[in-house]
Amino acid sequence: MDDDQLLALLPGDAARTHGERLPGEIARALEAASITRDRIDLLAVAAGPGAFTGLRIGLAAMQGLALALRTPVIGVSALDALAEQARTHATDRIVPWMDAQRGDVFATIIDVASGAHLEPPTTAAPAALLSDWRSHFADRSVTFIGDAVPRDAAAIDASARRATRRMPESLAPQIGRLARLRAAQGAGGHPHALEPIYVRRPDAEIERERNGR
Repeated sequence: MDDDQLLALLPGDAARTHGERLPGEIARALEAASITRDRIDLLAVAAGPGAFTGLRIGLAAMQGLALALRTPVIGVSALDALAEQARTHATDRIVPWMDAQRGDVFATIIDVASGAHLEPPTTAAPAALLSDWRSHFADRSVTFIGDAVPRDAAAIDASARRATRRMPESLAPQIGRLARLRAAQGAGGHPHALEPIYVRRPDAEIERERNGR
C-alpha cells in the first residue's frame, strides 16, 4: 500500500465532545478503510495549537491507543499541517492563520524555499502580528491559510500586497503524511513523549494568576 494513499476521511461530530466521540470515530474510520488494528504501524495526532481541553483529550486518546497497540505515535503541529496544504500553490511564503478565539490568531511564517520558520508559532491580535511581520511580506507572494482568514481578509490584503487567501480543507491527510515523513527521519514516536503545543497558556492558569492564587 502506498504510504500516501488516503483510505478513509470521516467528518467529526462537532455537537459532541472529543471524549464522547473519539472511540467510535476511530472504529468507524478503520471500518471505512477496511483496515484491522493489527495493520496499524503508526499513529498521528494534531498536537496543537488549539483549545486546551480538546488537545488534552485528543492526545490522551492517542497515547492510550498507542500503548494498547504497541504502536508509535507522532504529534504534528496544526500550523505545519496548514502550511503543507498550501504548498500545492506557487508562493514564496506561507502564513498559517488559525482562529485562537478572543479575537486572536495562532500563526507563524514559513519560507517555502528553505522550509524555515521565519517567525516562531505565536498567538496575538491579527492587527499587531500583521504590523510586526510586514517586512516579511514586502515584494513576496504570500499565502495565508486558515479558518481565521475570512475574518481578517481586509487587514491581510492591506498588509501584504501580493497576498493569496485560502480556506483549509481537512488537515488529517497532511497530519498523517507529515507524521510518516518524521517517522522515516527517526522521530521517536514514544507515547510518553507526546506533548501538546499550546502556544498560549491555558485559560485556567491565566485566571489563577489574575486572582493571585
